[in-house]
Amino acid sequence: MQKKKDKFLDKLVKKDYNNELEEVLEKKNFDENTKSILLNILYKIETAYKDYEKVKQGVESKEEFIQAIIKTIKNNCENINIVKLNSEESKILGNKTFLVERQNKRIICYPIERKLLYCLAKISKKEKIIKDDYFLINKTLSQLINVGNNINTVEPLRDFNGYSWTTLPREIESVSHNLIYQNLRMLLGYKFLNNWIKNKEYIIDYMELFNEKLKEKYGEKIQKEFTKKVEELSVLLAIKYDNRMRNEIERSKIEIDKKIDKIIDNKSFVEEVTRQKKIITKEIKRIDETLNNKNMLQNEYERRNENLPLQEKIFSMRILSKMLIDERDNKIKKIEELNELLKPKKFVSYKKKLEDRQKILRLIDIKDIEQEIEKSLKEFQEIFLECYENKIKKAETKQEIIKLIYEFRYYCLLPFNQQKTINGVKELEKKIENVERKLITKAHEIKAIELFSKNEEIDYQILKLIFEVRVICLEDLNVKIIKEKNKYYMQLFDENVFEEKIEIKNAENINKNDLEIKLNKKVKIFN
Repeated sequence: MQKKKDKFLDKLVKKDYNNELEEVLEKKNFDENTKSILLNILYKIETAYKDYEKVKQGVESKEEFIQAIIKTIKNNCENINIVKLNSEESKILGNKTFLVERQNKRIICYPIERKLLYCLAKISKKEKIIKDDYFLINKTLSQLINVGNNINTVEPLRDFNGYSWTTLPREIESVSHNLIYQNLRMLLGYKFLNNWIKNKEYIIDYMELFNEKLKEKYGEKIQKEFTKKVEELSVLLAIKYDNRMRNEIERSKIEIDKKIDKIIDNKSFVEEVTRQKKIITKEIKRIDETLNNKNMLQNEYERRNENLPLQEKIFSMRILSKMLIDERDNKIKKIEELNELLKPKKFVSYKKKLEDRQKILRLIDIKDIEQEIEKSLKEFQEIFLECYENKIKKAETKQEIIKLIYEFRYYCLLPFNQQKTINGVKELEKKIENVERKLITKAHEIKAIELFSKNEEIDYQILKLIFEVRVICLEDLNVKIIKEKNKYYMQLFDENVFEEKIEIKNAENINKNDLEIKLNKKVKIFN
């Protein structure tokens, strides 16, 4: 009776979502094909979300997820242009599958649902979500988190269809961005990342909060290693994927190298600071003269407006005067900063800041970026797995440990690259096995899963399979132990779908009295 009630409520909710989206679409100047695709995306997400939520754990509710999409269509999309392959309109895309223009609230996209959903995720974001105080990282880490979130948004549509869970790496815009984002989500929670991405002001320093949260949960040593590695990866990925960013990094490196060369010789450094102060002092003098001379102010007003587009023109002399006063104040501050640099303590601090920047900019000199990203990603996963062991230690209830089993199974099956998943990375095998064993031991302690053998090794052989199967609901999993010619085999299945029969190694060590009871019987893994 309760199931029928739940299904009825689901239908009502589904109808409400569709109605809400249709109301938004009625006010939009989209063609019928575009509206149809958007409604279809919504329908498919509704159908798949329950499985997505179960498999992944630690995600926003279906209502939060769908409301965010509808809100984006309502507030951030004035024009969605769906173009056909090889059409005249498609030429604007070149070799891309979509184009997002945030300022114009415009999306141009081929009729591919997952690509359009990616565009919706992208168009609602700010380009930078980290303060400018964090040199370079303010751009590269903002980009990494934003792209990771875009890919994350597409996942319910891309990998779930209402009855199965399949991940094809070729359909993921960047498996590296996705993996790092999922690492962050599993350690810090989706709410923290969503709040960071949606933060409208720079009043809150989320980078500082990020470090504080890591330190609180996993200790200062891990926090420093984790932050350093994620920053490094953000720069490496920017160098690989973003030519504009690559060029900017190259220019910054040349500039920083020159500054470092100058401060090595104290005399040259003092001369350079003195030279800059003289230039700025002359600029301040010129501003003062302009502010006190009507003709000069008029000439400055005309000169500045001459090449400015209409929307950027200065519309009065009063506004120009205010701008000049602000510029003067900034130049005075700059002189004060230069004076501070001549003090020994400030000089040492400035030198260290330049050297720190130089270190991260040197990543541009790496010859094989692909290889460096792979190496760095593996090291990052080692830190992640160390953090995950911490999560297991803190889990106390049956519900918590089952959630962690689901979450870690999801992690193991994340693509590491186009060829293999995380559990197929040889360098991570021992650390992954260590985490699996700790999860199984903890699950036994709180009686969350069945004990199949008193031999720990045999029991691990049987239960480690739960981290390798793409069954939606692990609670439905059964194991059958079969004996054939003094050999023991196990078979894992969900209802009538059987996995391949696997031989249990070291069968001679099996506690026969314990295992024979379960022989040839379907036994539920989860209690």
